[in-house]
Formats: sequence, structure tokens, C-alpha cells
Amino acid sequence: MSVVVGYVPSPQGAVVLERALAEARSRGTRLVALNVARSPEFAQDYTADAGDLATLEEQLAAAGVEHEIRRGDAAETPADSLLDLVDEVGAELVVIGLRRRSPVGKMIMGSTSQRVLLDAPCPVLAVQHD
Repeated sequence: MSVVVGYVPSPQGAVVLERALAEARSRGTRLVALNVARSPEFAQDYTADAGDLATLEEQLAAAGVEHEIRRGDAAETPADSLLDLVDEVGAELVVIGLRRRSPVGKMIMGSTSQRVLLDAPCPVLAVQHD
């Protein structure tokens, strides 16, 4: 079993990652971090570069939690990439970040978080980082 976290290289992403690490530690399970490539669903580019991934690897190794870092398929939506990974690893928990958006913004852009919350086959911990 695993805890899966949607990882973005940002201060907000660091908050979500810390919560996912705490969950993996408390459950005695591994952490699988997923970063997705640039997506039209995101206002910003959250693709982790080689430096971001090296820093993430160092942070996870220092935390003493068994872990794995994955990259999402650029051909899939972020939600599909995350949900596919959840199924693949048999996740017992998914940890995602939430951010405030206007109702119009949600309607126009869709909501990765909403899709994961509704379609994940396991519990989802949504961390608000605003």
C-alpha cells in the first residue's frame, strides 16, 4: 500500500508534500509523488525540472520514508495521471492541494481536485494551502 501525492514545485506544494509525508510516516507505508507535465488545466506551469526533482529526492530520503517519484504522462490530464497511478499502486490515500478559484474559473477551467475527490477509489486528503 502507498500514499500518493500530487507534487508541484512551489511553496504551496511543499505544504501538501509535508502533509503527505506525515501520513506516510503514520501509516508506515511508502510515498509515491507524482508531478505532471504542463497542462492547459493549470494557470501556471507546475512541471518539476531536474533541480526540483533532485531536491524532492533529497527531501524524501532525509525524511526516512520509502518513496518513489513519478512523472505524469503529458498526453493525459493531471487528474487522469493521478487516478491511473492510484489504481496502479493500490493507494490507500491520495493527498492533493486545493486552491481558491472563482465559480467562473472552475466552470471554464475544470477542476483537477474535484475530479480526484469524486473519482478516487480510496480516501482523498485535500490540503488547502492558501
